[in-house]
Amino acid sequence: MAVLTQAEIHEKLPLVPEWHLDGQDIVRQFAFQDFVEAMKFVNRVADLAEKNAHHPDIDIRWNKVRLALSSHDAGGITAKDFHVASAIDGLLPS
Repeated sequence: MAVLTQAEIHEKLPLVPEWHLDGQDIVRQFAFQDFVEAMKFVNRVADLAEKNAHHPDIDIRWNKVRLALSSHDAGGITAKDFHVASAIDGLLPS
């Protein structure tokens, strides 16, 4: 998959409005009621990542989860990162 240009990245960011560009990653932080809820979410993310063969970097701090997506094998951000970010957003209750 081709690495997106900066213009393409900025064009796609509004499709995942809670995510932002941080260096070579698109990043989002999530906050939950407590550690148990944060871990349930991380487990759902893990299942989704396995199904998509695309895994975010995950940082867990008690009730906060920070996810960072980048296509390391491609050397930057690709359309797959935006696809997975959108799918992760779909894991949250509406």
